[in-house]
Amino acid sequence: MTDRADVPAEVLRELRRICAGLPESREEAAWVGTRWRIRNRTFLHVFTAHPGQDGAYSRAAELTEPTVVMTFRARPEELDALLGAGEPFFRAAWGHDVAGLKVLPGVDWAEVGELLTESYRVLAPAKLARLVG
Repeated sequence: MTDRADVPAEVLRELRRICAGLPESREEAAWVGTRWRIRNRTFLHVFTAHPGQDGAYSRAAELTEPTVVMTFRARPEELDALLGAGEPFFRAAWGHDVAGLKVLPGVDWAEVGELLTESYRVLAPAKLARLVG
């Protein structure tokens, strides 16, 4: 079995590409997996979750097999729309403004880029948020 912190290199590569365009964002190891932060606030967290082993995440995402999941911030109206869309989105197990996404084969990286840019805007200081398109 893979360790729950394992995230495929191709997923990390895409996330790094997206986050590289966000001013002052930084990647760091999280308690599990990898997270990206703007100053001291996390706008993206990614890791591999396993059914029955990750408590709240595996229940929230209704996992039946090891799955890469990411959590990010969303404004209330966007969160409602994502949750209404269903799979691959889910409500994260914590935070009133945190969405989850199962990173499944064929994920739309352009959409992920838009979601992460918005997550960054939610948490970044106004001056930095204005710098991203």
